[in-house]
Amino acid sequence: MRIAQVSPLCESVPPKLYGGTERIVSYLTEELVKQGHEVTLFASGDSTTRARLVSCCERALRLSGSCLDAGPYHLLMLEQVYEHARQFDVIHFHIDSVHFPLARRLRTVNVTTTHGRLDLPDLVPLFREYAEMPLVSISQAQRRPLPDANWLATVHHGIPDGPDMLRPFGAAHGGSNGYLAFLGRASPEKGLDRAIEIARRAGRELRVAAKVDNADRAYFEARIAPLMRQPHVTYVGEIGEESKGGFLEKAAALVFPIDWPEPFGLVLIEAMARGTPVIAFRAGSVDEVIEEGVSGFVCEGMESAVEAVARLGLISRARCREAFDRRFSAARMAREYLEVYERLMKG
Repeated sequence: MRIAQVSPLCESVPPKLYGGTERIVSYLTEELVKQGHEVTLFASGDSTTRARLVSCCERALRLSGSCLDAGPYHLLMLEQVYEHARQFDVIHFHIDSVHFPLARRLRTVNVTTTHGRLDLPDLVPLFREYAEMPLVSISQAQRRPLPDANWLATVHHGIPDGPDMLRPFGAAHGGSNGYLAFLGRASPEKGLDRAIEIARRAGRELRVAAKVDNADRAYFEARIAPLMRQPHVTYVGEIGEESKGGFLEKAAALVFPIDWPEPFGLVLIEAMARGTPVIAFRAGSVDEVIEEGVSGFVCEGMESAVEAVARLGLISRARCREAFDRRFSAARMAREYLEVYERLMKG
């Protein structure tokens, strides 16, 4: 099958540091190539892939240091997608909704995976206008605000097995008495302040690997920076793929005290892949991803999260990894997307 994958340009594919959508685009692209398909990736020029790469800007926009507005670059990318469209059996968009006017007019079969939150009122008239647009959600929870959209499937994210993920469980893994980990954006909805408080009440060290966006800089400086000066908090900074595995693997648990309708939460399965359980607040997709008592604990608030820290010894890290293998492989993700492509091609 001749497949185009259209990625956001803010991060490379895969990202050098933080970046969930672009990482999933990479995992899907490489798995489709591995399965013998002819794949073209529209992405930033510093991306790394075995697929054919169509460079839509020289460098990932967030790290370029010179990009003030990503919009023009994405419009230029859409022009390239249009020019190449006849070469493909299916075009798979991962760029929110900016492509909807073009997608409506394409003769090539296309589908859109919605990677972001959909509970914003401004999206209602947009999805009403483009009601025919074929969509894939990344969790059942994500699609609830727009139940009448043209949902074809829900495809949970998947991660490939790399050599470093196939190590047997041993001393490299954190015990239940080790540090707690926070990995994600330092934004209000991600709950870094709550993670710091959970660790304090539980008497644990919290190691923080956080990305601070410009949009969150004022919040970070005013609300988070003073909390980070507490003795039980260690700030690691934003980390890339080469450091993420060890950071999660050596933790007693990942703390995920979110306060928003999380569409999926890639970091949840990244932790599970390392046999590291998750202590998460019940919101968004959390119930779909975490198996209670197997891959972590789903909590109703601060008190139950603190109590969950004390119960980490009840979780088998081997069973946690088995839950990942059973549900969240890149091969499974690719198969489910191929089923969507085939359905669309059959009309």
